[in-house]
Amino acid sequence: MSKIRVGVLGATGMVGQRYIHLLENHPWFEVTYVAASPRSAGKLYKEAVASRWLIGADVPAAVADLVVQDANDVKASFGKCQFMFSALEMGKDAIKALEEEYAAAGIPVVSNASANRWTEDVPMLIPEINADHLEVIAEQKKHHGWDKGFIAVKPNCSLQTYMMPLYALIKAGYPVKRMIITTLQATSGAGYPGVPSFDMIDNIVPYIGGEEEKTEKECLKILGKVSGGKIENAGAPLVSSTCTRVPVVDGHTATVNLEFDLPEDKKPSIEEIERVWSEFKSLPQELNLPSAPEHPIVIRHEENRPQPRRDRETEKGMASVIGRLRPCSIFDVKFVALSHNTKRGAALGGILNAELLKAKGYFDNL
Repeated sequence: MSKIRVGVLGATGMVGQRYIHLLENHPWFEVTYVAASPRSAGKLYKEAVASRWLIGADVPAAVADLVVQDANDVKASFGKCQFMFSALEMGKDAIKALEEEYAAAGIPVVSNASANRWTEDVPMLIPEINADHLEVIAEQKKHHGWDKGFIAVKPNCSLQTYMMPLYALIKAGYPVKRMIITTLQATSGAGYPGVPSFDMIDNIVPYIGGEEEKTEKECLKILGKVSGGKIENAGAPLVSSTCTRVPVVDGHTATVNLEFDLPEDKKPSIEEIERVWSEFKSLPQELNLPSAPEHPIVIRHEENRPQPRRDRETEKGMASVIGRLRPCSIFDVKFVALSHNTKRGAALGGILNAELLKAKGYFDNL
């Protein structure tokens, strides 16, 4: 089987580099096109990232000598790739317009950017949770008059820590009424050069612009349903969040207090919650997608886990790692969750979205 040729927009940035690294030797996809800002255009990829390559491994040989194109020049990609991963770092309006321009030109866009997350006919995917939202792509294409192109996005990286455990409980018949979430987010989530080291060493920054709004609202779209050609947001749970930046390189942590929307005698025990999480599997596991974790939710029973340095690579960085599950004196239960923000929360999560799209036939006519 010949591989699908893919491009990466924003290929020289932190998330773009992660795409380049993770797609090396992918069984389904190969990078044949890279694009970035005009200042990088015209350079060989290895030259464009020479002083800013942030991944431990070397630049993949198959990509090193590709000439970086101007991401704003959509026509330059014609014939060179079949769909795009978007890791663009621009203003939201500019990203939205450019992603739509690629889709209009017949090039599907699988995006990490937030610009199209709230577009009603754009699916915001966590494949284990809302693969059915792919249905809205047909209406998206009809609405815009697009033939082969479309846009699909992934949610904010910090949601990956607790959305699968939340969904697993809801799916098992334990609806959630309210949640209080505090995130402790890694510095890599700010991009490069990101937060100055002087601000982070020996410090915690109790504010990340826009993160609390994303945390409180994006989960409702993910848990929503397709209705009337658009995604209708869920009405629950009600979420209150506090988002902080901590001196950790990779791995977002969240503390979660959770209240069930059930009578007292119907609420699950700690043992039942652990059973639900331990047994949880979904469509990516059924389809055996290359980047899907075998165990999407992993429970740690040590009193001091999960920890970013020790647990972020669990299931190759694609699991939600849960620890300290215990009763809550105000709500029902509380726990600590961890996920790898630049793998599950960024590039590898985007690759899993693309694998789902391929498995479901959305790339068949490219």
